Amino acid sequence: MSLPERGTGRRTLIADTAIDLVAAGGLRALTHRAVDAAAALPAGSTSYYFRTRTALISACYQRLAELDLADFDGEAPPVPPPDREAAAAALAGLLYRWLTTGRARQLARFELSLEAARNPELETDFHRAGQGARARAAAVLAALGADRPEEAADLLVAWADGLLYDRLAGAFARSRPAPDLSELTSVTRRMLDAALGP
Repeated sequence: MSLPERGTGRRTLIADTAIDLVAAGGLRALTHRAVDAAAALPAGSTSYYFRTRTALISACYQRLAELDLADFDGEAPPVPPPDREAAAAALAGLLYRWLTTGRARQLARFELSLEAARNPELETDFHRAGQGARARAAAVLAALGADRPEEAADLLVAWADGLLYDRLAGAFARSRPAPDLSELTSVTRRMLDAALGP
């Protein structure tokens, strides 16, 4: 393996490990030393690639965006989608994945997002990381006939984030039943109808 590939792989390992640590223990668990230990890397490896905690958090934003977009591309309907029903089913499948097998990653994303609200150095990286999902949502909504697809995408992403937060960390998250794909499809159908209008 060439050195650049090794470096890229090491950066990905570090970011994935950092995300896991945040998911399990919150931001207080995120230190360079903790990442080295959890990833079984030599001491100092994380600080070699990401000198500061801000740089490490920025790497997490980038990696979370990559993983979320890979999920989106795996679940999304073709563009143009055949109809709203197919788009609703695809969005429901994506949310179901993030509420089940992707639960920890979404919890880490919410935790890390708060840091961007407090640290101006992170705001641009966090904003950039969120652009991909909005662009893909806008493309689907445009294909479904949205008059202002970018505005509709902003609303749809906000509603999806709100639903994820409510189900994963909201006041009643622990008492809710397990995620149900048919219930989520009903919800996403209403979300799309609202975003697209009559």
